[in-house]
Amino acid sequence: MKFVDEAVISIFAGSGGNGCVSFRREKFIPLGGPDGGDGGDGGSIWVEADENLNTLIDFRHQRQFRAQRGENGQGRQMFGKAGEDITIRVPIGTEVINVATDEIIGDLTEHGQRLLVARGGDGGKGNVHFKSSLNRAPRKATTGSAGEERDIRLELKLLADVGLLGFPNAGKSTFVRAVSAATPKVADYPFTTLYPNLGVVSVEPYRSFVIADIPGIIEGAAEGAGLGSLFLRHVQRTRVLLHLVDMAPFDEAIDPVYQVRAIESELRQYDPGMLEKPRWLVLNKGDLLSAEERQARAEEIVAKLEWKGPWFVTSALSREGTWPIMLKIQQFFDDTKREALEAAEDVAERARMNPNG
Repeated sequence: MKFVDEAVISIFAGSGGNGCVSFRREKFIPLGGPDGGDGGDGGSIWVEADENLNTLIDFRHQRQFRAQRGENGQGRQMFGKAGEDITIRVPIGTEVINVATDEIIGDLTEHGQRLLVARGGDGGKGNVHFKSSLNRAPRKATTGSAGEERDIRLELKLLADVGLLGFPNAGKSTFVRAVSAATPKVADYPFTTLYPNLGVVSVEPYRSFVIADIPGIIEGAAEGAGLGSLFLRHVQRTRVLLHLVDMAPFDEAIDPVYQVRAIESELRQYDPGMLEKPRWLVLNKGDLLSAEERQARAEEIVAKLEWKGPWFVTSALSREGTWPIMLKIQQFFDDTKREALEAAEDVAERARMNPNG
């Protein structure tokens, strides 16, 4: 299952500079004449795919992009300076659509791939271009043409980087609200979410990832109970799983350890390899317990589970402890990417040192 992240932006290519009407008149130079230079071309706007980006969240803050106008021409046949182009960086897999016509301008599928989305205007001609044997002193120059303007829609089909697992009412939707700008429906009812809630976590500009509440995973999901079989396919594509557990349920008969084991069983039945994914335990609703009770309860659950991976105590409702988890996830992604680059460089270096090997 894919989700769609989209942004609509307005782009304005630069207009061309105007041509110049000028005549050469200098002492001791008997033959003057027209010498007006051309205007510079306006800057164009390009969209470029960047493997370092994951989402379109940065376009929430900037929705207009204007390229530089070309400078006007000057005397002595001096051409105006061309306007600088603008490059808009987007994640790989972004589709660019003309809003007015709903036409797909292009699909960026590789790192570094560039797409021209608005061409800058041409610079106007100076009067030096209009001289002739019949018109020795033309007083004519042309103005620069306007740059292209349009609204474009950027659409990115997202695969969630982080998937939230947990029984209904564990606080997954509340957790998504706490760490992102998503606003899923949240209420105190023991029913599972019917649709995925997707949020974009922005740690800082150009460092973000996608988090999704994976609904429908209950006992029997692997056999098709509820909507679980539909969403278990999506869990396969996530990079990190956060297993949310209500550590302070109102009903004492509800055992958090049993709930964790039950979902582990569903993952194992559907695809044993899913348990090999990085999986972090998040003990939620810690605000319902005192500090002493919270720590003791958390250690008890972790001990019974014999949990070997990272674990955290949070309160999604008050947002206590949620942001440190997001920072650790971003650091995990950064470290994983760096290790992959180092491994690729090592392979390339070995190949260079041993070309026949």
